[in-house]
Amino acid sequence: MAESKRVVIIGAGPGGLASAMLLAAAGCQVTVLERQGRVGGRTSTIGGDGFRFDLGPTFFLYPRVLESIFEAVGRDLHAEVPMVRLDPQYRLIFGAGGKIDATPDAERMRREVAALCPEDAARLGRFLEDNRAKMAGLKAVLESPFSKWRDLLSPHLMKALPHVRPWLSLDGELRRYFRDPRIRLAMTFQSKYLGMSPFNCPSLFSILSFLEYEYGVFHPIGGCGHVSEVMAGIAEDLGATISVDDEVEEILFRGRRAVGVRSRSGVHMADALVINADFARAMTRLVPDHLRRRWSDRKIARKRFSCSTFMLYLGLEGRQDDLAHHTIYLAKDYLENLADIETRHVLSADPSFYVQNACVTDPSLAPPGCSTMYLLVPVTHQARTVDWAREAPAFRELALSQLAKIGLEDVRPRIRYERMVTPADWEGQHQIHLGATFNLAHCLSQMLHLRPRNRFEDLESVYLVGGGTHPGSGLPVIYESARITSRLIGADLGIPVAAGVAETVLGKAASLVAVE
Repeated sequence: MAESKRVVIIGAGPGGLASAMLLAAAGCQVTVLERQGRVGGRTSTIGGDGFRFDLGPTFFLYPRVLESIFEAVGRDLHAEVPMVRLDPQYRLIFGAGGKIDATPDAERMRREVAALCPEDAARLGRFLEDNRAKMAGLKAVLESPFSKWRDLLSPHLMKALPHVRPWLSLDGELRRYFRDPRIRLAMTFQSKYLGMSPFNCPSLFSILSFLEYEYGVFHPIGGCGHVSEVMAGIAEDLGATISVDDEVEEILFRGRRAVGVRSRSGVHMADALVINADFARAMTRLVPDHLRRRWSDRKIARKRFSCSTFMLYLGLEGRQDDLAHHTIYLAKDYLENLADIETRHVLSADPSFYVQNACVTDPSLAPPGCSTMYLLVPVTHQARTVDWAREAPAFRELALSQLAKIGLEDVRPRIRYERMVTPADWEGQHQIHLGATFNLAHCLSQMLHLRPRNRFEDLESVYLVGGGTHPGSGLPVIYESARITSRLIGADLGIPVAAGVAETVLGKAASLVAVE
């Protein structure tokens, strides 16, 4: 029966590729249609002149979810993609003074914190212990679909509630442990993975920093985009068809039921349609407004969306071996920088930024004697207050000048390759609604059953994967969305889909390389 079931997946991002692997392994006829000329979506590889960069995600966190997907289809993630566990995980430099080399070594991390605030160092252990319990309570919630409000009464969520404290922001939660605002920032800046401020991000996301210290921050050799390429190859080995440069132009409906799509390559009929494209853009472009009740154009326009990012991908002559693999600069007036991004929608004079110096770990990403530099500045999503056609050149100069704050003074004369991506490019070239690179914001009113559902509630035979559905943004939860959605499709089509039982990262420790 599985052989007669046709599944079409719009988009070859990480969620689409993971779904293709699971559904093809279950025997479905899977066709993946990708608008761009490469797989991976925002988790793809770009570059030129011998330099290679991750377009989007560069942190690989909590690999256990993807390990489980690989195991479900008979493969070993770490055999397919060697990964390096970083130590330090990243260097934090505070505009207000001081730095932390964040390390998974508990005693060394305690000393790093004590150098800034001895009182806070004594509470680090309790913070990690409490979040270990929180993660245990939330794990089943993050792995389950939320298809209706009654799912909020599930035993899993009831068990997790004592750990959640929904009345607190992430910063408010961290105030229960740490007095020094710099230490709180060290444990809350991870909210930027969701495109949100720690001052309005829900407190439950304290598990993000816990995951880094408990399970590690990894660099896949070849970059995160290489993981997508490997996943595409495995999906094809399992029988899936992946067609690139093949934009979907129309979804075909019978009433409210999707029965196929029309793309550049022709018509593809489907028993189930999986949408891995940017949610808001796909809905407003491909689905007639009258077919959508809960997620009409008007209602989408009222939703909250994440920030965007200004990007510079630089191929440099020479190496910077004294610079950490990941370095994060947190603006001296972090609150003002966040207000510029989230409420005033203007560009900051002293923006926070992130730099990846991947060649210190993975020299294969640049020609001999050279290195790559990935520079990301969080900025407002598209707004009338910022005209990127006019602002981009000056903001590039500001971004390059900011590098002096992490000790890099000589970057400009060493640039041999450069690519810039602004929010306008994210919106136009990459087809992301408002250029909001982290999708719908993760506020309490847009989580669980209030987020677009994995079995999409407005249409029949349509399913969602990616950052725009439950559980949310970030690679681990996007992969989890693929597991959830694939199980739902299997149940609806009468096909068993093995989603895997993950082994912890600690169980894989022997196959991982620690960088000291």
